[in-house]
Amino acid sequence: MKFLLPLMIAMLAPCAAAAEGFPADRIVAAATGDWNRDGNTDLALIARPADGSDEDNGVFIYLANPSESRLELKVSAPNKIWGNLTMFGQEPAVAALANGSIKLTSQNSSVGRDRWSQSLTLAYRSGRFVVAGYTYSSYDTLDNDNTRECDLNVLTGKGTANGKPITTAGAQITLEDWNDETGQRACGFASQ
Repeated sequence: MKFLLPLMIAMLAPCAAAAEGFPADRIVAAATGDWNRDGNTDLALIARPADGSDEDNGVFIYLANPSESRLELKVSAPNKIWGNLTMFGQEPAVAALANGSIKLTSQNSSVGRDRWSQSLTLAYRSGRFVVAGYTYSSYDTLDNDNTRECDLNVLTGKGTANGKPITTAGAQITLEDWNDETGQRACGFASQ
């Protein structure tokens, strides 16, 4: 993993400072991978909003353009993923998966009685980044019977919620169009 750090720094410097108007010091997390399976290294970033903003963190995905030796912004999704760096257990994260997908994670594992974790798996399909998977779990620190778990394949609409099979309409929803309530409704955790 140490060999990736210089690569990530080199990739971040030219593109991150100007991307969507956010300076490089607002980058919260980054991951590299080959998202479109063309043999070139691509980049996914989580960037915090401007100081004083009440928005959530943004997600920005870049694809390599080897003919121009640069990264091109493919996805700009501001106000997309909850989390902050001022409180341990609330940090958002991005990771490259072995199959070329991107995993975005948000959580609250430290404050209040309602603790939760949520992951979105993004896949590159037909020239777009779509939410392929949604995973959610929560528990109440004062009520051991108040727990929820859901793992949903958004593309097929099949999954499990609280240990029982669920089926909903499969869909290709882009990251830009995704709303967490869509996943909560599919899992039966939000009102229809």
